[in-house]
Amino acid sequence: MRLLPRRLHRYVRALACAAALLCVPPGVHAASASTCPQALSAAIPARPADTAGGASFARRIATLVRGARDAETARAVLGGDIPDFLRRLEPVELHAYSSDGRPLKATVCVMPDYLAVGNDRDFLRMPMGLQAASDVAARLGFVLPTPRMVDAIYRESARHLAPRPLRAGPAMRSTAYFTRHNADIVAQLQRLGIAPGVFVAGHKKDVVLSNRLDTHPGRIAIYGWHEPNGEPIQPLSTAHGVEYVDYSHGIRLVSDVMLLNGRVTSVHEVLANARLAPVLSDEGPVASLARYIPGKPRRLAHARGAMLSMVTR
Repeated sequence: MRLLPRRLHRYVRALACAAALLCVPPGVHAASASTCPQALSAAIPARPADTAGGASFARRIATLVRGARDAETARAVLGGDIPDFLRRLEPVELHAYSSDGRPLKATVCVMPDYLAVGNDRDFLRMPMGLQAASDVAARLGFVLPTPRMVDAIYRESARHLAPRPLRAGPAMRSTAYFTRHNADIVAQLQRLGIAPGVFVAGHKKDVVLSNRLDTHPGRIAIYGWHEPNGEPIQPLSTAHGVEYVDYSHGIRLVSDVMLLNGRVTSVHEVLANARLAPVLSDEGPVASLARYIPGKPRRLAHARGAMLSMVTR
């Protein structure tokens, strides 16, 4: 029974791609993409020299669950204890038509991999619940992606990784499972000769923004984990409670500052605008947006010049 919806989804997405001339071969960057300015990740503190790596962090949180584990992860990330390569954002282009038929071209800047604690050589990709992930993102000038953005990230990533599901069960929510799955990802990267920091996708489901968060309060929205054929294993779902976390989830942060038709704006402003939202969301404007992306106009002023430099390259 799953085949018909998935085929229909693929057909509809292909039509949208063709109509907006969106199609980019899997694993290939759009030719016009430029490097994202470092100013977009400037709010992330420098990593303290005396912090240990991801393995040590895993041992420290081994017995923690849910909120307590989220709190430790947030404390580490907000203290700058993340790999340096996550500060080097990658551009992703999305194209669509506005509600009144005008062409839209958006450029968002995303972390090249999922949020992790540790250094460039020893790090642990850390899932988090919706509230913790949203809070961390907002404090650092980032947002969570929409499902449409997740598809674009997969399409434009430099390399695609194959999903590696683990056995389902209560243990899938444990730190031990997080560590095991992270090791599987590292092994796959090594087999493929991919260095840390390369723009990769396909190895996690994304925690996402969706209108279902408004119609299904107290839930977390997840989507993605794309197979090599480009189809997501996980359709958009709000089946789990807001604090639910398991090993398959990942937090891909997207800078709130973006370009739209060559103009500096924010993901917050675009998703709140019914005419412009289709470029970032297949669900139209996102309801109750301020709950997940607090508006901070100073972000735009700080990064305006840096972002405009992308237009002229």
